[in-house]
Amino acid sequence: MPLYLLPTPIAENALHTIPPYAQEIARGLEIFIAERAKTARHFIKSLNPSRPIQEMTFVELPDNQNFEEAETIFREAVKAGKDVGLLSEAGCPGVADPGAAIVALAHREGVRVVPLVGPSSLLLALMASGMNGQRFAFHGYLSPKRPELARDLRRLENLARQYDQTQLFIETPYRSQMVLEVALESLQADTRFGVAQDLTGAAETVRSLPVHEWKKLKNNALEKSPAVFLIYRKG
Repeated sequence: MPLYLLPTPIAENALHTIPPYAQEIARGLEIFIAERAKTARHFIKSLNPSRPIQEMTFVELPDNQNFEEAETIFREAVKAGKDVGLLSEAGCPGVADPGAAIVALAHREGVRVVPLVGPSSLLLALMASGMNGQRFAFHGYLSPKRPELARDLRRLENLARQYDQTQLFIETPYRSQMVLEVALESLQADTRFGVAQDLTGAAETVRSLPVHEWKKLKNNALEKSPAVFLIYRKG
């Protein structure tokens, strides 16, 4: 009765990025804990599961971090000897994802945790960046306002230089262009800045250049799509 960490696509029409063995395991489960229940149902339905979707249980992890219902369902499933699947909104659960709390609970309860292979936007962006893949750190979302964002970016630039470490962060699609603009205004000319958008999708784009090269581009407008940003500066 393990807890399966089920990967989900990170782009539209990208079910092919989920390995067949992971899809097969997901088809046979009946209890799911998910960041968003609606998204989880849509994904599981696309797999042609072994039982009707109406007979499955989907428990959502609320934004207020009150996971009591999900924890109760998980404990009841464990007592009944049933396997449970954990899903993120996109990508791998437990990474930049509230599902980490359920994984921690599984360890406390002595339940076997089984991570399944699937797409991770953070690792894909790092792989494609040409930056330091030996040492890196992820910072989630940075400040939403320009002055604070500029300070955050300079702080990450200093961390990259001090620790020889690639710095990664994410942003909502509609703010991607603003992040790029502030980065080009705030970072040193020879600092490398990377943007990876719509990874595994039809409009996948990865660009990793020093700031002074970014400024030479005739068109550096970003699409309003999910993005991972990277900063790297050698000391």
